[in-house]
Amino acid sequence: MNELIAGVVAGLRHGRPMRLADEVQALRALPAANVAGQLAAMPAERAVTLLDQPEFANAPEVLGLLPVDKAALLVTEMAADRAADVLATMGNGAAAIIDALPLDVRVSLTALIAWPIDSAGGMMTTEFVTVPAGATIRETLAHIRSVERSRETVYSVFVLDAVGRLAATVSLRRLIAAEPDSLFVETVAEQSPITIAPETDREAVAELIRRHDLLALPVVDADGFPLGIVTVDDVLDALVAAHTEDAQKFGGVEALDRPYLETGFAAMIRKRAGWLSVLFLSEMLTASAMQHFETELERAVVLTLFIPLIMSSGGNSGSQATSLIIRALAVGQLRLRDWWRVALRELPTGLTLGTILGLVGAGRIALWQLAGFYDYGVHWALIALTVSLGLIGIVTFGSLAGSMLPFALQRLRFDPASASAPFVATLVDVTGLVIYFSIALLVLSGTLL
Repeated sequence: MNELIAGVVAGLRHGRPMRLADEVQALRALPAANVAGQLAAMPAERAVTLLDQPEFANAPEVLGLLPVDKAALLVTEMAADRAADVLATMGNGAAAIIDALPLDVRVSLTALIAWPIDSAGGMMTTEFVTVPAGATIRETLAHIRSVERSRETVYSVFVLDAVGRLAATVSLRRLIAAEPDSLFVETVAEQSPITIAPETDREAVAELIRRHDLLALPVVDADGFPLGIVTVDDVLDALVAAHTEDAQKFGGVEALDRPYLETGFAAMIRKRAGWLSVLFLSEMLTASAMQHFETELERAVVLTLFIPLIMSSGGNSGSQATSLIIRALAVGQLRLRDWWRVALRELPTGLTLGTILGLVGAGRIALWQLAGFYDYGVHWALIALTVSLGLIGIVTFGSLAGSMLPFALQRLRFDPASASAPFVATLVDVTGLVIYFSIALLVLSGTLL
């Protein structure tokens, strides 16, 4: 990495061209003040190209260190959606830069920043190509050539009616394949274009683009006037960020705002300590459950040998179910109303999985006893039955609880990813002990208990 940074810095100093991805990676590893100096010294076009890269995660901090007039110049030339994301991340620090922008750019970016970042409005760009109905193919192609440097994409063109509403869309491929002089643009256009409202969630945007195999999706207001366009690369960037956030939450960590190596020590502690403390306090309930069965533990110490086995099996089954349901909810395979169908599916699944583990557990106890590896006492068969029934009950409960928790959180308008594996494991640990010792009381009463 140090050699890469040195090479990039030397290349920048001597004007040698560098691969864009390598340059972004190296600049991210440098202190923000150094990066700001590099951007201020390089040609504006190159600086804008670097700032436009989503991987340039410290762009907000770097822009804040530049002189306001220089930062405003760069923001003006950036892609509108990327500029809006960077300014939104800067918070109050962006006010001076926004005030220094040209009026049209300021109005456009302010409108974009106002939309939630996880909506179509938050992902869209206002840099799209439009032509009026009645334009010929030749006129449309000429217009594309004249504006392509100022547009994020030219692969999809909006055809507007006389009052400016979206009437049709046409792909660049259809335009190139058509006769340039003999046809009007609407004759090769999609007359009923697929559109989306600006407040639509990004997962729904991604699903529409995937289902209809689109390169871009028009965003229109309630009256049909185009507001912007969401491109497939914007959706990919947004989904990668969303899945990263979900993966972190699923591990019991508050979502990081920056890449792992760029997250400060204090921020890392703050992001992890909260959930870890909550889980620790929850696990105290496990100690309370064991205290409740203290007498039984004193009389049948052998039962404690299988507590880790019981607890981990229930937690694992719950985590499996949670993972499957969260993903199914995220991609639209399940809706809230499907909870009962999931419950009816997970109940027999949990029973079957629990039976499999129960047979394995009982077989292991029998093998160790008969082979002389360990002596579980004269009532070893009853102990094996207790462990077997305990596993059936706990795995069944874990599967059912793990599958229902995401539905409950979504119904309460929380992120289902918050039903993280550690949280489910904690829930199943406490209830698992109660199930295990309750079964032990029933099976071993009159013998060991």
